[in-house]
Amino acid sequence: QVQLVESGGGLVQPGGSLRLSCVASGFTFRSQSMSWWRQAPGKEREWVASVSDIIPNTRYLGSVRGRFTISRDNAKNTLYLQMNSLKPEDTALYYCNAGWSSPRYNDYWGQGTQVTVSS
Repeated sequence: QVQLVESGGGLVQPGGSLRLSCVASGFTFRSQSMSWWRQAPGKEREWVASVSDIIPNTRYLGSVRGRFTISRDNAKNTLYLQMNSLKPEDTALYYCNAGWSSPRYNDYWGQGTQVTVSS
């Protein structure tokens, strides 16, 4: 069964950095595009970034481009999101999933990892 386990979130001041991780299992990770999503309280889940199965093809939400970097380690079945210059608007619960433009495993979201940017 598909499992997605996010980690690495926390409380950080504006301008700070965090690196999120997503450990995937239950599917062939190396052959799938992967993506990060986030959801703030009272808002819809929002796509953030994607990386194809061929590194380094990536794409980003405009508001995070230049600040966030998505990457993957196929040997570890792990997806990463390096987040720099964090802003309060980045505060959300962050999730990973397979897929380039839409979540492939819509019934298998992980627990997410909370990112809170506040002074």
